[in-house]
Amino acid sequence: MKTIEKIDNNRLEEILEKMDNINVGILGDICLDVYWHADMRKSELSLETPHFPLPIVDERTSPGGGANVAANMAALKPNQVSVFGAVGNDWRGRELISLLSNLGMNISGIAEGLHFSNAYIKPLRKGISDVVYEDPRLDFVSHEPISSKLEDSLIAALDGHAGILDVLCISDQLKFGVVSKRVREHVCALAKQGLRVIADSRYNIGFFTNTILKPNEFECAAAVGVDCTTFKGIKDYGQTAQRLAKKTNCDVFMTIGKMGSIYTSKDESVHILANEIEGPIDIVGAGDSSLSGFALALATGAQPWEAACVAGLCSAIAVQQIGITGTATREQILDLISRKS
Repeated sequence: MKTIEKIDNNRLEEILEKMDNINVGILGDICLDVYWHADMRKSELSLETPHFPLPIVDERTSPGGGANVAANMAALKPNQVSVFGAVGNDWRGRELISLLSNLGMNISGIAEGLHFSNAYIKPLRKGISDVVYEDPRLDFVSHEPISSKLEDSLIAALDGHAGILDVLCISDQLKFGVVSKRVREHVCALAKQGLRVIADSRYNIGFFTNTILKPNEFECAAAVGVDCTTFKGIKDYGQTAQRLAKKTNCDVFMTIGKMGSIYTSKDESVHILANEIEGPIDIVGAGDSSLSGFALALATGAQPWEAACVAGLCSAIAVQQIGITGTATREQILDLISRKS
């Protein structure tokens, strides 16, 4: 298996400049990330219950899930980012749509059809010291399949935009998300007709066809029935990616954390080394940054291994942004690679 350390600086600049002309779409489970900051020094014992409440002194929101992929795409300044997903009739949905609108995205593909909008609420406690403690997350996600009416809306929106998209990304993160079996099959049909599709799916990566698959090592291994915790080296990861490629007849771009990534077809694999990072990191959203960088680079005509290098740079920048789902700009990418030269 061939190993690649980095992309040429001039070639990287060329790829980034070509992103100006790219129209990209993201279909998936768009979510709102909400951070509630509690100052426990202000808490008083409740008169009614034996509890100290969380006194919220600040609230932050940011795009999460598929919406974070969209935010990462927008940070790279393509011509247009189109979002296809769903929200509920609630404040979380309105806030999410406002955030995406303010980033200049085309949100005409977002339908209102969920019981409530997907959201992850993260209570953060702080006391006398500088230590910040995160309480168990509060998840607002659906536990029932989406309606056929919502499927109709999403399929119609995709059909209306497919002709102008250079690449469509799938962020299929929830068990009962918007990428239902029917929607997935329609996406695969569009891909067979020529639409470039890159699929990231937590539970169903092995059911996509005619696309490029973007699993992490755990998702890839699960799709082919192996346990990646027993792997001894990069060869095992490469063989697993090849098994998924042969099973689905799709190329596979598999991320493997600190080991970088692997791009494989049915017959050949390339290992792209990870970027060295100093200091603390926060890996939340790293896969979203990787997906966005890979998709936009590939849409410019970059070779898959070149796109994988861009993806690695994006995720390396994002994980250095602590406490948020970070993004990577072109300027940050060029700055990082110049420091590596």
